[in-house]
Amino acid sequence: MATHLPQANERVPQARTRRTNVSGGNPLPEITDRLVPAAKPLAMPALLLAMLNASSRVSDLIFSPGTFPHVELSGQLRPVKLPGLQPLTPDDLRRMAEELIGDNKQAMSMLKEHGSCDISYRFPGQCRFRVNVFMQRGSHAIVMRVIPKSIPSFAELNLPPALAEIVHLKNGIVLVTGPTGSGKSSTMAALLDRINETQAYHIITIEDPIEFMHQHKRSIVHQRELHSDTPSFALALRAALRQAPKVILVGEMRDKETVEIALEAAETGHLVLSTLHTIDASKTVERLVGVFPIADQLVVRNRIAKSFRCIVSQRLIPRKDGSGRIAAMEILKSTLRTREYVERGEREGKSLLDAMRDGDTEGMQHFDGEIEKLVRAGIIDLDTALAYATNPGNLRLQFADAAGESHTDNNAVPDSESEAPVVETT
Repeated sequence: MATHLPQANERVPQARTRRTNVSGGNPLPEITDRLVPAAKPLAMPALLLAMLNASSRVSDLIFSPGTFPHVELSGQLRPVKLPGLQPLTPDDLRRMAEELIGDNKQAMSMLKEHGSCDISYRFPGQCRFRVNVFMQRGSHAIVMRVIPKSIPSFAELNLPPALAEIVHLKNGIVLVTGPTGSGKSSTMAALLDRINETQAYHIITIEDPIEFMHQHKRSIVHQRELHSDTPSFALALRAALRQAPKVILVGEMRDKETVEIALEAAETGHLVLSTLHTIDASKTVERLVGVFPIADQLVVRNRIAKSFRCIVSQRLIPRKDGSGRIAAMEILKSTLRTREYVERGEREGKSLLDAMRDGDTEGMQHFDGEIEKLVRAGIIDLDTALAYATNPGNLRLQFADAAGESHTDNNAVPDSESEAPVVETT
């Protein structure tokens, strides 16, 4: 049976919350009728609108043949079923892919030759999407990351105050790292927007694709998109050195050539911001060094040690109350000690984690320390904390020791500094 996508003036779903959930976790979206404005005559916008209406916390839209469209809410997939909509067929996905790609010949060529392509898609009046179309089992599949209409602020993201110091840096490399979907792009956008608001600089971004749209404020911001404005990160980064920028944002450190030119830019007085898909600060350094031949790695370590200013790693962790996720951040800053560990390599008793544990007065913090604070504040539960911890064994021991001390001192009267439960207020 052919899939029917709702047209303009048809009734499409709007989410409401179910009272219960079998797993006791986040509420699932449920469907009610809502009239789509006649101004959206195409089937695709009507479907996207229905999916976005499933919740204010939708982060991704996923379309796969043989099943209904799905949305991702706080890391969990939820199907969105519309009246008259059957599971998507390969032909539906092909048509949707063609509509999203439009007349972007470069993206269509990438899809045919390499099996996937990245594009951006604007939904007028709603938001923008970062879209990946790819082939699987001979048919198309689509993942659309929701990009908020406005650039998030430091306060909205609850970023640590130590990150505000990045705004005043004049040169060097700042990296924001984490797994896919951990909020790297939002953190990077907030940092760049703060620079835009406070500094009179020329800023160039190189992205694949462009996500957040930055307006000229105190700074002038030029945004270049891979394939449409430049064929590669490396070529655009090389050209940027002749375009008089003070700040260069590179969407991702993908290969040796990009890392090499980014180091060159940092060494010649530019502030370079970029991202990496690594899980913590230590793995980030090893990834950067590892893209170079072994014979060059000693020299590269020396260059990275002198060039890096800050490495921010983040993980999004589900809240205990099911209201969404909260970011836990690890921050490594450039100090005499951390530069030595980067240059000479980590060893027993001299690791970047040790430096971050001891560097709280310098604005550094590490994952397990931040996760422990979230557990003690009642924001996340212990099982979730252990699942996201860098060293779950050590974290479990810390809570076991604390529980043992409490059990053996039942008559103790807590003072003002005791670890009493903290209630999070909104």
